[in-house]
Amino acid sequence: MPIPSLHPFRPRALTLRHGYTAAQFRQDLGAGLTVGIVALPLALAFAIASGLRPEQGLATAIVAGFLISLLGGSSVQIGGPAGAFIVVVYGILQRYGLANLLIATMGAGVLLLAMGALRLGALVRYIPVAIVTGFTNGIAVLIALAQLKDFLGLRVEKMPADFFGQITTLSQHAQQLNPAAPLMALACMAVVLLWPKNIDGASAPLTGLRRALALLPGTVIALAGATAATALLQLPLETIGSRFGGIPRELPALAWPELHWDGVKQLVMPTLTLALLGAIESLLCARVADKLTPDLPRHDPNQELMAQGIANLAAPLFGGLPATGTIARTVTNIRAGAASPVAGMVHAAVLLLILLLAAPLAVHVPLAALAGILLVVAWNMGDWHEFARLRRFNLTYRTLLLGTFTLTVVADLTVAVEVGLISACVFFVWRMSQLFSLKVLPGAPPGVQVLELYGALFFGAVGKLEALPEQLPAGTRTLALEMHRLIVMDTSGVEALRELRRALAKRGTALVLVALNAQPLDLLRRAGLLAELGEAAVLHSLDELSPPDNGA
Repeated sequence: MPIPSLHPFRPRALTLRHGYTAAQFRQDLGAGLTVGIVALPLALAFAIASGLRPEQGLATAIVAGFLISLLGGSSVQIGGPAGAFIVVVYGILQRYGLANLLIATMGAGVLLLAMGALRLGALVRYIPVAIVTGFTNGIAVLIALAQLKDFLGLRVEKMPADFFGQITTLSQHAQQLNPAAPLMALACMAVVLLWPKNIDGASAPLTGLRRALALLPGTVIALAGATAATALLQLPLETIGSRFGGIPRELPALAWPELHWDGVKQLVMPTLTLALLGAIESLLCARVADKLTPDLPRHDPNQELMAQGIANLAAPLFGGLPATGTIARTVTNIRAGAASPVAGMVHAAVLLLILLLAAPLAVHVPLAALAGILLVVAWNMGDWHEFARLRRFNLTYRTLLLGTFTLTVVADLTVAVEVGLISACVFFVWRMSQLFSLKVLPGAPPGVQVLELYGALFFGAVGKLEALPEQLPAGTRTLALEMHRLIVMDTSGVEALRELRRALAKRGTALVLVALNAQPLDLLRRAGLLAELGEAAVLHSLDELSPPDNGA
């Protein structure tokens, strides 16, 4: 069997050598500027919510965002830190420490790079929708829960990573409520939710100004307004400056994370979780982008995974978080008129300029404002209407979705994905086994019993063959299995047929196979069962079937 070749490394940006125009560059420049501004508050908020410093979020958006656009397989996808990673990163950080988080991220990068090179990008699409929806909604709940500390203005030195621990800690510190914090957070939430509607819906003479303001997203307006109010009014709120001492006006220094083999051995599951989540998020985002840009070439999933892998190898060298494709920023990029990966590279350059020129202003950013922004992100992230629609779906779908959601919230994402995938496999095997059936066909010659096989004869369905010898009518000398509706067979099915032949032989009954399809025929030949049966026991159609020789 030939070894499949590796996927060629062909970034979408290479296509810009042919026919890229000045008009497209102007579109990409405007889109990149817009997305860079949108990405700023999110990069800060995701890093802080993950338990890291704000500049680590910016470093991720700059380094990983640039590499994903430069090397990726999508024309318009924007990469960077994502809300889906907050819960996972916070858990790994609390349990294993920063150095091991960076190592796990780089390990996930290696896995993503290998998945793309081995052409495994399409396999991610086979994860059931119920599992994706369940853990996405679960992550959204955990993100919202994690923001309550800053939303309420509580001074908690260290929040636990688990659901019940966070609930307990919040209740124990509830008396520390700072009324200014929820007021600030609610105001920011209102701005984020209502700003586009107010600007777009209003009719006023300053049409040009309003059109310009409409281009600024609500998150930026909320962050700028909250920062100005906190600084000018001297509001009693915890800020980036009071907690972190500000943001340096440079990228974190390039450094290799400390490597301790005792710690690395514990990182297998965190690494797999980061890789799997990154692959799912990036490819789902790329598919959304394809639907919104029918005039652009569809994304290359394997190239996209390779780019994600390289980005996650590079970002930790600057202290960065795990990175993936981000739906909100990608949609913003598309709506801003992006024509190529250049827009994503411009977005990274814009963030770098903001870091170099305006980092000192971040000391006044109130953490309550970032909590309010993230609560809106969590709400938009969840697919909440699926809960209302559950009654329309079967028991398997409901069990997978609710089980994955519950385990994500009360256990952790790793356990939820593991149990969800195992449950999906079990349900799939059970359903496939129910599809396999045996049906008696009438009109057979005397002494012959004809059964039609339907479906797939695999390890989950072979039990239906085991009881056949006892179920045959008295005087049956030949059992014919009509197999033209049998689509596929595995080695367990071969062994089941072999055992059936032996059991029938003890009763003096012959086994005949009729109308074999290509895959079962090839497998039976390679397994040697056709040779054991003999040519006379393998027929092309039931017309060749004759009554058994009673004198034999």
